[in-house]
Parts: sequence; structure tokens; C-alpha cells
Amino acid sequence: MVNHKLFVNELFPIEEDLGVEKVIFKDTDDSVKVVADRVDHNAVMGIDKNWPARFLLGLMEHGAGSKFVNGSYIIDRLRMCKDEEEKELMRKASAINDAAVERLQKEVKGDLTEKQLVTVLKGIYEDLGADGLSFDPIIGFAANGANPHGEPGDRYVKEGDAIILDLGCVKDHYCSDMTRTVFYKSVPEKGKEIFDIVLEANKRAISIVKPGVRFCDVDAAARDYITEKGYGEYFTHRTGHSIGLECHDMGDVSSVNTEELKPGMIFSVEPGIYLPGEFGVRIEDLILVTEDGYENLNKYNKELVVVGN
Repeated sequence: MVNHKLFVNELFPIEEDLGVEKVIFKDTDDSVKVVADRVDHNAVMGIDKNWPARFLLGLMEHGAGSKFVNGSYIIDRLRMCKDEEEKELMRKASAINDAAVERLQKEVKGDLTEKQLVTVLKGIYEDLGADGLSFDPIIGFAANGANPHGEPGDRYVKEGDAIILDLGCVKDHYCSDMTRTVFYKSVPEKGKEIFDIVLEANKRAISIVKPGVRFCDVDAAARDYITEKGYGEYFTHRTGHSIGLECHDMGDVSSVNTEELKPGMIFSVEPGIYLPGEFGVRIEDLILVTEDGYENLNKYNKELVVVGN
């Protein structure tokens, strides 16, 4: 017989009847032991993928289950395909992101560092009504942009620099994520070459999205083109990731993911080329799989832009 229980710290009282037994514990109690004493030690225990190890190790020490498995898989699978309400929330978050990157580009100046631009971005998000960041922004000038996950630092932008602007916000619990690469005051010939290749790779990958196409096919559409142009070794990450309540939801656009696309799935398409010691270019959009194709949630321009003039 199923005997559901909800364990609640008295600091967070729940007065309403939820249809399950509530087990109340104090802040000074051993909360892990409280749980361990009330579960079937002979049953398999499912654990949330983000539960801190200090709690899981305690349950294991108490022998709270016959074995422990990732309990998030079932929910994560359900979350991969968004319903109509979720799609609208994702559109709303991406619309804020579009407006944010448009405003941020106008703030790029020679007397602002990467870190200072991050501060400017946070103010823009607050003004636009976002609830917070979906991840730490990646703003990289020139060689710092050649690190796909480079941290903003104290660098100042110089003429001809490529600038990676990878940013995302949360609105009503749903995440946005996009990347635009712009150039400061002028565009070097090599910069334009790399930008055009990445942009075409982004467009090729997006163009094949529809139900039944595999995630690995989308990855190949971008990766094969970049390889054909001689820069395959400089595209060092997967083409994208699923997104929703978390910035990186279950599922990715990679060469090893053979799962087929289904209506309601939302994921990023973000090919890039990163030349160590020189610069990087990445262009990212969020793509919603529809019944017969796709919808690009990012409407803001991704063609070549020169800022600071």
C-alpha cells in the first residue's frame, strides 16, 4: 500500500491539506535521519539529480534504501516537451533576452571592461522585468572570447575586437539563453570570414529542424559545414542543449544523441569557432520544434553588426 509522506521543515509551514501525511521536523533535527526512519529500507530510493551529496551520503549510511537511483529521469523526460502555456512563457523570456542584447550592444564602449558590461546587463534585465539570470553571463573581448566559457575580466575592448555576448534571464521560472557576436568599430577580414562560417552553420542546423529529425542530425548540419570550411578542430563543444525550467534541461544537440525531435521540444543551436590567442565567434538561438517544422524564439538580428561607432 502506498503511504506518501511530505517532509517539511517547520520554518516553511504548509497549512493546506495536500492529501498526504506531513512529517514536520525542526531546524535542529537530523533531517536525513528523520527521512531514513520513515522509509522502506528494502525498496529502491529515487534521488533528485541536484540533491547535495552530504544528504545522499547520510541516507546511504542509514541504509535508507536497497539501492539509490536518479529519480529525476522520469520528470526530466516529461519536461522535454513543453505544453502551450510553457511555450508562451519561453517566448516571453526570450523576448526579454532579445531586448536585453539589443540594449547591451549599444553600451559597448572603450572605457568599459567585460565585468563592467556584466553589471550594465544586470541593470538592463531589472529594467526589463526579468526575475534574474539563468546563468552567469559570458562577455568576452578578443582572445577571451576564444574560451567558450571564458569568465568576464578587466579587459578593455579595442578596435577590431570580436565580442561574444552570451546571456540569459529567468522570467516566471523559465529560462532564456542566446549568443550574439559583434565587432568593435571595424571588422578584420579574418573576423568576417569566421563570422560568416558560424552564421551559415547556425542557419543550416536550424533549417532542418522538424519532428523525426535526430538531435545528432542537427549537430552534424552545423559541424560538417564548419569542418568543410577547415575549422572543425576549433568547434569544441556540442551544438546545443535543451532548455526550460533549467538553462540546461535534459537532452542535448550532439553527435551522440540519436533521439528524434518531437513537437514541444526547445533547445539551443549555438555553433562556434574558437581560435586560441585570437578570438571566438558563437551565434546562438533557441529553437522550438513545431508540428511541421520549427519556431525561432530569438527574433533579434544575428547578422554581422559593428558597435561603438
